[in-house]
Amino acid sequence: MTKRQVSEERGARLDPDTVIRAALELLDEKGLDALSTRTVADRLGVRMNTVLWHVKTKARMLELMADAVIGEIALDALPEGRDERVRALARRYRGALLAHRDGAALVVGTNAAEPHTLRFADALVGALLDGGLEEREAAWTAWTVVYFTLGLAQEEQAAAHQSLEGLLTDAVSEATHPALHRALGHLGADSFGERFEFGLSRILARP
Repeated sequence: MTKRQVSEERGARLDPDTVIRAALELLDEKGLDALSTRTVADRLGVRMNTVLWHVKTKARMLELMADAVIGEIALDALPEGRDERVRALARRYRGALLAHRDGAALVVGTNAAEPHTLRFADALVGALLDGGLEEREAAWTAWTVVYFTLGLAQEEQAAAHQSLEGLLTDAVSEATHPALHRALGHLGADSFGERFEFGLSRILARP
């Protein structure tokens, strides 16, 4: 069997789930910037057109990858109370993002109305509705939790390369930015977990 025949046989056995698993492996190894349909095809030992047959475009591949990341969130064994259930979901969401290199940047860059993403959103909104919020307040609070978690997780993952505290230390002085200078000690890389819990408490604080 020729190399091309082997490649075509592998391509015939591929399915979208296999392509997305390979793409997530590459994400973890090399990061989001290095990811393409060509690098995924190389990982699988097939032609790029074979990968595109299953995911259509790179943008679609990224959507499916983002949904797969959210699909790693367990939605069972959740607490009964509203606040604790929302906290548990937000913590699991953050954990799924941080479990993959550039996981937050991947999800931020997509708008995936896909099964896993919708199930998570339904669980989050449902927890807020069950806690007594009206529909609009529940929907907007859920968005606030998601965007806050995404933003902080993205900053946390970027901090592996360049910390915000380091950047600010070089740019901020007591004379030019007195308020920021006073707060610098609370922006270190070791405070992300505490900042997450603090922000979540503020979002869920009852009026």
